[in-house]
Amino acid sequence: MSGKLRIRIFAHSLVSDWNHGNAHFLRGLSRALIRLGHEVRSYEELGAWSLSNLMKHEGETAIEAVDDFRRTYPELDIHFYQNDDTFDPFLEEQLQDVDLVLIHEWNEPWVVNQVLALKEKFGFRALFHDTHHRAYTRAGEILRFHLHKIDGVLAFGEAIRRIYADGFGIPRAWTFHEAADEQVFRPLATPQNADVLWIGNWGDEERTHELMEFLVQPAAALTGRKIIVYGVRYPEKALEKLEAAGIEYRGYLPNLKAPQAYSESALSLHVPRRQYANGLSGIPTIRVFEALSCGAPLLCAPWSDAENLFRPGQDYLCVPNGEAMRSEIEHLLKDDRARRQLGESGRETILKHHTCMHRAEQLIGIFEEMSR
Repeated sequence: MSGKLRIRIFAHSLVSDWNHGNAHFLRGLSRALIRLGHEVRSYEELGAWSLSNLMKHEGETAIEAVDDFRRTYPELDIHFYQNDDTFDPFLEEQLQDVDLVLIHEWNEPWVVNQVLALKEKFGFRALFHDTHHRAYTRAGEILRFHLHKIDGVLAFGEAIRRIYADGFGIPRAWTFHEAADEQVFRPLATPQNADVLWIGNWGDEERTHELMEFLVQPAAALTGRKIIVYGVRYPEKALEKLEAAGIEYRGYLPNLKAPQAYSESALSLHVPRRQYANGLSGIPTIRVFEALSCGAPLLCAPWSDAENLFRPGQDYLCVPNGEAMRSEIEHLLKDDRARRQLGESGRETILKHHTCMHRAEQLIGIFEEMSR
């Protein structure tokens, strides 16, 4: 162990999770690092897109979501900066005597590059944390960052790690999967009042076909079942399709309310964006970790666990097409024992391998490796 490390994290936001799933893992990772005895401080831009949209669109729910975040993660030390002439002196003050700076990929290039410009002066290590498919689908956007100045990349899947190592020529890149904060995302003793749950955004046309085949069409064929969807940025046509299929759309769900939603539903669905079902197969998004951590029986559209993170068929079930999805939903809704076994098995795997504490310990190990 390196002793107490002074760790700084630059993220789009930890306060807001509105259309911003990266906040989920970074919150839990920060707390796990603090519990390991390290000093952690996070930074986000004042007026950033996610928090601004949360406040703009969600009214009182936005205030409740922020208050709930503060109550759940009181130990997180979050500082705000502005995009003006105060930013450079702010960085100069904040990055002195720091050991490790973790820079998430959903930062503006001007933020990332100004942080990296101080690396030589202050001598800290810098890791670039990528939890998106841009390196695969829009590589030019990643190349706006001064990657030659980083000490390494934390990639949330092996396929992304290879892009950085082989495509971008980054000599040190580690596979660093997301994970669940198992103390927050856990089974709750609450009555079930829904049959099927899906939490997620429509996806900017990145999974429209998949949602039609594996969510909307099966729902339309299921009679007398209560199917609920949460998410934001649904176009009017998508809402019309949900309504026509008998799906109840409930809008934004603060992520800290997800455990209750999972526990109130008999079954949950996972419909990955197509990038994670083809060229980036093997990368589970954060919702998979959190659903399993909540003990949710999880039924998935086609997705290959290429990195052997879970036990397919035991921790979750995959179906090949929409008709199979409908059939499996009907079967599982009639089989309480099978659902219970799925939920228990999935949480067991999370607790053994995929908690935020597992990733915090991995991160400290990576720092020690860089320091040798």
